[in-house]
Amino acid sequence: MVPSAAPRPDVLVVGGGIIGLAVAWRSAQRGLTVTVLDPDPGHGANHVAAGMLAPVTELQYGEEPLLRLGIASNERYADFATELTEASGGLDIGYRRCGTLAVALDADDRAELREVHEFQQRLGLETQWLTGRECRRLEPMLAPDVRGGTLVAGDHQVDPRRLGLALVEACRRAGVTLHRSRAAELLLDGDRAGGARVEDGTVVRAERTVLAAGSWSGELPGLPPEAQLPTRPVKGQVLRLRMESLQGPLPMPFLSRNLRAVVKGVHLYLVPRENGELVLGATMEEQGFDTTVTAGGVYELLRDARELLPGVTELPLVETSAGLRPGTPDNAPLLGPTAVPGLVAATGHHRNGVLLTPVTGDALAAYLTTGELPPEAAPFTPARFPQHRLPEFAR
Repeated sequence: MVPSAAPRPDVLVVGGGIIGLAVAWRSAQRGLTVTVLDPDPGHGANHVAAGMLAPVTELQYGEEPLLRLGIASNERYADFATELTEASGGLDIGYRRCGTLAVALDADDRAELREVHEFQQRLGLETQWLTGRECRRLEPMLAPDVRGGTLVAGDHQVDPRRLGLALVEACRRAGVTLHRSRAAELLLDGDRAGGARVEDGTVVRAERTVLAAGSWSGELPGLPPEAQLPTRPVKGQVLRLRMESLQGPLPMPFLSRNLRAVVKGVHLYLVPRENGELVLGATMEEQGFDTTVTAGGVYELLRDARELLPGVTELPLVETSAGLRPGTPDNAPLLGPTAVPGLVAATGHHRNGVLLTPVTGDALAAYLTTGELPPEAAPFTPARFPQHRLPEFAR
């Protein structure tokens, strides 16, 4: 006889990264019974992410709906952080209002950044153009040949690792069941999603199943062809350094705010934490599910960072890592009902998973309790892709 987990929850969340945990926590707060399936909840792609909350400086052409979703989430973050800290028994998630400085090093990079700045202004976004001298006045460790930049005061940061830990504890306190195993197969009751079989053979039945497995969301066995979500892994290598010299603390802050750059056409970011950690990333590699840290990836990150901040190579290197962003064809998330009744998507956040955690948790909890997605999330259902059009009975 196949063992079953009891009692039957209202919602089964497949995947316990920060997205799945946020959906579980918010759903439990609305009175739903929730089970999360994940062998190591809180340690998904967020364990590698830098944690920039930067909807404006992340903006790409053609991504205006995603920009609006990101801004909506960013505006919620302060209250979200306060509530989560309280709900987790005092676990601080490192939310910090610091702004982002984006800079360029040569004439071509400056022209590209200037064009992006003008695009931001046409959209009514708050962004300020600075000369190279003004950039160095804000961040004295910048290279003397910085040509110019933009300051976005509304971009912030959070520590994704601490965010994951806080969400695990908040879920536990809210009554969410954390089943520390991996989903082996989606189960169907006729044409409807009915839960999942776990690797140890346990069956978890649920009224609705939320697929929040990041890059693996489209790989879950048992998914019917019409529900195989178009997610793919996008590898990112990240370095962590300490902002201190070998002789002791630096005489001035090495870096005081998020820093983004275009270095000879290559995009780079650095995120300084108040605890002295400096996160440097990230490569964008289409390498499948490979998470190998390579000498080339480390070299390229340090090479480009040294062009920007010459002193960076004097800092202690304390960690190298690689993670997988769940990409989609249009770089936007998959939120809401799929072509299979009872199966709901919360995945595909690509480079914006940390930023979009609050708005995703709120939107999916609203859908699971009311059957309606909030307006800001409505453009991001899987139905925007032709192969995932919803049949009438699934709407």
